[in-house]
Amino acid sequence: MVTPLKKAYQFGRRAIIAQKVKNSKKVFCIGRNKTGTTSMAALLDKLGFIVAPQRPAELMLDDWKRREFDQLLSFVKYRGDAFQDIPFSLPETYKVLDKAFPDSKFILTVRDSPDKWYRSLVNFHSKLFGRNGKKPTVADLKRAEYVHKGYMLKCNRYIYDPPEQDPYHEPTLKAHYRKYNDNVKAYFSDQPDKLLVVNVKKQDSAKRICQFLDTKKQLERMPWKNKT
Repeated sequence: MVTPLKKAYQFGRRAIIAQKVKNSKKVFCIGRNKTGTTSMAALLDKLGFIVAPQRPAELMLDDWKRREFDQLLSFVKYRGDAFQDIPFSLPETYKVLDKAFPDSKFILTVRDSPDKWYRSLVNFHSKLFGRNGKKPTVADLKRAEYVHKGYMLKCNRYIYDPPEQDPYHEPTLKAHYRKYNDNVKAYFSDQPDKLLVVNVKKQDSAKRICQFLDTKKQLERMPWKNKT
């Protein structure tokens, strides 16, 4: 049971965080899911950034589909100074964020190849949503409980737009991954100081991230989370 005193504490804590991050420089992890985004969140937390909660942002998926970003921009302004996962890892979002927060930094996490990214995504989803560890079907995604029933199927169709009965259509997903990464790099090509492209599996990844963000604290290793 949440008591009135606890509610007051929670409200006060949120107000303090909101005031602290309102004018802070933002860091956006915009790599596609299964490129180390959860590990990035853990690293940024260790470096002292206020990493925004993931679930409220995930609930803005429909807004992203409509390209309505007002709610997301308010969330960014008041809920943290570091962000990752949906909808930050989706097409077009980084452009809006760059214009709204011109002093921000962007980190594009990548895998060794589209093949490795695809295998990692499918293996991870198979464990979470598939029957007996098999690749999830449309029916599996429809009844998956993540966020709410139907959310995973909606994600799949909004983001990848695969053939209706083949949600993990390999050519479609790989093409999306390549196009997304290429578009991000092209967008930031004339402002390279704002984008770091990094493979978190590389030994020097944590060091490169710290240098890019010019952090006082330096870390030598990435914290490894959500390993498939």
